[in-house]
Amino acid sequence: MDKSHKSPQVALLSHTRSELEQLLSDWGYSEFHASLLWTGLYRQRASKIQAISPLRSDLKDLLQERTILSLLKPVRDITSTDKETKKILYRLRDGQTLETVFMRYRDRITLCVSTQVGCAIGCVFCATGQMGFKRNLSTGEIVAQVLEAGRTGEKERLAVRNVVFMGMGEPMHNFENTMRAIEILTDDKGLGIGPRHITVSTIGLPNEIRKFAESSSPVNLAVSLHAANDEDRSVLAPINNRWPLAKLMEACMYYQRITGRRIFFEWALIAGKNDSEKNAHELGKLVSKMDAHVNLIPLNPTGGFNGHPAESESAHQFQRVLREYGLPSTIRQRKGVDINAGCGQLQVN
Repeated sequence: MDKSHKSPQVALLSHTRSELEQLLSDWGYSEFHASLLWTGLYRQRASKIQAISPLRSDLKDLLQERTILSLLKPVRDITSTDKETKKILYRLRDGQTLETVFMRYRDRITLCVSTQVGCAIGCVFCATGQMGFKRNLSTGEIVAQVLEAGRTGEKERLAVRNVVFMGMGEPMHNFENTMRAIEILTDDKGLGIGPRHITVSTIGLPNEIRKFAESSSPVNLAVSLHAANDEDRSVLAPINNRWPLAKLMEACMYYQRITGRRIFFEWALIAGKNDSEKNAHELGKLVSKMDAHVNLIPLNPTGGFNGHPAESESAHQFQRVLREYGLPSTIRQRKGVDINAGCGQLQVN
């Protein structure tokens, strides 16, 4: 069971469907009642137990007494000037806070969720890394971010179609709870988010990438690379001192052998640091033998790092070099930068 957030009451959203069925069975209720509860939580997105009308009154009373449904309390939200991005600050039951980013597109919502309060990795250009690590989120606290976004989207007639684990924290440092959340989010009797519409982003922890491959989870994997030699990468992402590129690439190739799936490599383009043609050639040589796609992300500014985003021409030249190696790439659109909601900008006090 989920052990990240201890409480005298049971957190409903931390339970998979089979676990919820077992919980109610232990209380003397059939699978039918568990199905009604699951539907109320994830299809109706009920924010209160009493709002799940088909449930028997005695079960509602028992759930009120023994369980917790509300795990997040909205504190404030801020919307970008173009109205396409909203950042929401939530307070957790123990007083800790986290940020979630809600990105609007014409017919859908992409949600950037957090898996930790803070982050222990310490990438120098990342605001979350600059704040340090507080604690892991429970499975329910991860799932609750998606439910809250779904309720907001309903008001705008937009559905949450894509979920990216690219918010605060390193998802693979919170591996068990992240994977349990994915199981809940993709359950076809609940939210039913397509696995191909979910991406887990990691700085590149080889052991966890292998576990991820062996889990047979069909969601996407993104690896934050940012440099293609150990000297440069260790400066930007000190975790590279422990897990150098050779170990990381071995794990990535293992992932592809096991799953047969493409890997997305993330590259924050920093002017004068990793945006040269030389850097592009290094990257091309490193990953061109893999089934890979490179996402090029001009650096988003943070208070603790004095780097600057690469110029547009540098980004396009970098992309042209990758093309020589047969590597597809995308220069990612920057969204929410004016409200510190872009990649690497999330931070709470």
